[in-house]
Amino acid sequence: MQRSLKWFAVLTTIGMLLILLGGALVTKTESGEGCGTSWPLCHGELIPSSINTELIIELAHRVVSGSVGIMVLILSIWTWKTIGHIRETKFLAVASFVFLALQALIGAAAVMWGQSDFVMALHFGISLISFASVLLLTLLVFEVDKKFEAEKLVLDKRMKRHLIGVTLYSYIVVYTGALVRHVNASLVCRDWPLCINDSFTLPNNMHEWVQMGHRAAAGVIFIWIAYITYLAIKHYKHQKVIYWGSIISLILVSLQVAAGALVVITRLNLFIALAHAFFISCLFGVLSYFILLTTRSKANELALNRAENKNKDDDIPMQ
Repeated sequence: MQRSLKWFAVLTTIGMLLILLGGALVTKTESGEGCGTSWPLCHGELIPSSINTELIIELAHRVVSGSVGIMVLILSIWTWKTIGHIRETKFLAVASFVFLALQALIGAAAVMWGQSDFVMALHFGISLISFASVLLLTLLVFEVDKKFEAEKLVLDKRMKRHLIGVTLYSYIVVYTGALVRHVNASLVCRDWPLCINDSFTLPNNMHEWVQMGHRAAAGVIFIWIAYITYLAIKHYKHQKVIYWGSIISLILVSLQVAAGALVVITRLNLFIALAHAFFISCLFGVLSYFILLTTRSKANELALNRAENKNKDDDIPMQ
C-alpha cells in the first residue's frame, strides 16, 4: 500500500482524536459560548476584535474540526478508490464523514439556538463514532500489507456475544460520562467511590443520580472487560489480535477508572479530565475493531463450514 495514504490516514486519525479532546476541553472550560451565538464566525466577525481565553478555545476547536473534516472527506474518497474492494471500506468511509458532519451540525445548533443537556451529551458520542470509523479505515489501510491474522480469525459464540455486548454498552458509559459534564454534576459527589464514603444511602437528587449512575456504569464495564480478558488469555493465546487487544482494553479501562477517580479527588484537574476523555476514546476504538473482527469471524466460520462440507462430499464414494 502506498506510503502517502498510510501517513495521511494516521494524521487524520490523530486529527479526529484532537477533535474529541478539543470538544472535551470546550465543555470542561465552559467555552461553548466563547464566540457568542455566531457560527461559523466568532461574534459575527472573521477576525474577532475582542479576544479572551474562552474565545480562543472555542475558535481553535472550530478551526481544527473544519480542517480535520476536510481530511476525513479526502480519506473517505481516497480509501473508497484504493481499497474499496475490502468489504468494510465503503461503509466506514461514509460513516466517518456523515457522523463528523452530524457532530458539527449539533455543535452549530447548540451555539445558535441552544440545546438541552441530554441532547448535548450525544455530541461527544457522535464524534466518537466518527473517530472509530476513521481509526478502522486506517487499520484497513495497514492490513492490506499485513493482515494481523484477521482473515483466519474464528471466535466462539460466547466471545462474540461479549465483544458485541461490551462495545454497545460502552456507548452508554460514554453518554453518562458526557451527561455528567453537561449537567455540571462532576463534583456533586465529592468522595469516591461512594458519593459520601461513610454513607451507603441512595442519591438525593438528579445530579447525584447522574454522577453515581456513571460510576456504576464504569464499574460494570471494568468487570466485563476484565472477564473478557480472562477468556482471551485462557482460550485465545494463539489468536494474537484478540489476546493482545483484550489486554490493551483492560489497561485502557483501568486507566479510565483511575482517571475518573482522580478527576474527583483533584477537584477537576484539567489535564486529568482530558486524559479521562482520551482513555475512553482509545478504548472505544479498540472495542470497535473487535466488532469488525466478529463480523469477519462469522464470514470465516461460514467459509470453513463450506470447505468441510465440500470435503465430505468429495469423500462420498460414487455409486
